[in-house]
Amino acid sequence: MSVVLDTSMTVKLGKLGIWRHHSQVDGDFAAKAEELGYSAIWLGGSPGGDLAVVDELLAATRSLVVATGIVNIWTDGPGGIAAAHHRITDRFDNRFLLGVGAGHREATAEYRKPFEALVDYLDGLAEHGVPAEETVLAALGPKVLALAAGRTAGAHPYLTTPAHTKEARSLVGDALLVPDQKVVLDTDSERARALARKGNDFYLGLTNYRANLKRLGFTDADLDDGGTDRLWDALVPHGDGDVVAAAVQAHLTAGADQVAVQVVGRDPWPALTAIAQRLA
Repeated sequence: MSVVLDTSMTVKLGKLGIWRHHSQVDGDFAAKAEELGYSAIWLGGSPGGDLAVVDELLAATRSLVVATGIVNIWTDGPGGIAAAHHRITDRFDNRFLLGVGAGHREATAEYRKPFEALVDYLDGLAEHGVPAEETVLAALGPKVLALAAGRTAGAHPYLTTPAHTKEARSLVGDALLVPDQKVVLDTDSERARALARKGNDFYLGLTNYRANLKRLGFTDADLDDGGTDRLWDALVPHGDGDVVAAAVQAHLTAGADQVAVQVVGRDPWPALTAIAQRLA
């Protein structure tokens, strides 16, 4: 399918967002995030089905944008997701971004070539009337970043560094670029690194993340056996409020339009508050 698209955004984002598993967010969480100055919540954990959680969060807030980060194309077909999109946008105009992605090859026995599958999925969304400017793609490598810029509003990279953001900006041009950034608000390096590893070391065994980290200059030695301190300090910065805010600012300086802050640990609010106080 050959198409020429206007992917200029109708959804407006500020520079600070929050990335959070969809099961850990409700209306009260969204309202507090908005009050702190965050302009978007990115719902992780492959939310799917009717996306009812999106309605709940939008109804509880005034201007907050909700984005899926991301809907897995292997588990939810474009028709059903398009229907959910239309329901949400009919009620909440210009406050929803549909983020979709191919996940990773280890996720399902039916996984096929991700690029072709993404193209087919975007075609399916278009056939069901979902505007390109209201979608974004999970993207790490150059080919999918280019697809995101050409067929959607932009890209949502995950588990990356400011160096990747700088490179991605050069590839996507003026398209939307919203990386996630994990942080730990803790000045105890041993404790913070242990927390970072515990929640994220499984990514190091996944082909797409491993390949991207190697493109960023990390070696097999960095990635094996739970990952080196060098790796985790780059992927999940830790420290006081100034340090974690600086980690977010580094992505903005590198070219991100917004950073989706993911706080590692049980209580996200101290870190989210510290970042908002410094950057919002």
